[in-house]
Amino acid sequence: MSGPLVFAHRGSSAALPEHTLAAYLRALKEGADGLECDVRLTRDGHLVCVHDRRLDRTSNGRGKVSARTLAELEALDFGSWHPGCGPDADEPVDPARTRLLTLERLLDAVHGAGRPVRLLIETKHPTRYGGNVERRLVDVLRRYGLTEQGPDDPVRVTVMSFSPLAVRRTRELAPTLPTVLLLDTLPGWLRLGRLPFGARIAGPGIALVRSRPWLVPTLRAAGHQVYVWTVNEPDDVDLVLAAGVDGIITDRPALALARRG
Repeated sequence: MSGPLVFAHRGSSAALPEHTLAAYLRALKEGADGLECDVRLTRDGHLVCVHDRRLDRTSNGRGKVSARTLAELEALDFGSWHPGCGPDADEPVDPARTRLLTLERLLDAVHGAGRPVRLLIETKHPTRYGGNVERRLVDVLRRYGLTEQGPDDPVRVTVMSFSPLAVRRTRELAPTLPTVLLLDTLPGWLRLGRLPFGARIAGPGIALVRSRPWLVPTLRAAGHQVYVWTVNEPDDVDLVLAAGVDGIITDRPALALARRG
């Protein structure tokens, strides 16, 4: 493989409902180098793959994810809102397209892929559970043997957040885990190519990369890798390829892979 790693953002989420097992399995089938997921804590302490604080957009439930138990979330439909789960879908609807996905189920699927897979896990903040999200995440990763990773290990995990405090906390809990600080604005220290303590990789949004052509070269010159999100349009894929980024996070992994060549 030459060029940047291609990560499927919430799975192959342009085609199938985000954060469902079916979306991740499709991304693996399409050849994605890695997968990206968001995690939140349920009221009874389970990590689930859901992006929004509230359930309204991606399920038939209402209210906050953090206020529900795992059993309550398991009873909801997390896929029927998406066109890929409707009557025009190219395959019959199955539970993998509608069932809540826990982090453990995703890790099991990644381990069962039979090939190397990178996994980006974003911890969502702010949350009522604060640092318990990172503590619980590291506990789960340790149980799967993923907190100490070698270059030849088939499954390799990187932890991400928009919160510098969360990134620092991850570094303190698991010093060898790679970490990404996600960025949607331009703090002053970024102009000098600096990242705060704990962050090893910069994760700017595509809008930042588009508007500031100097950003990726500055970060790379400072010795940082750069993963860009969410890169869905052909012109944007070409832009980040030309910039020499290290990772492309996209809802359309097949498109990014094809343009990478």
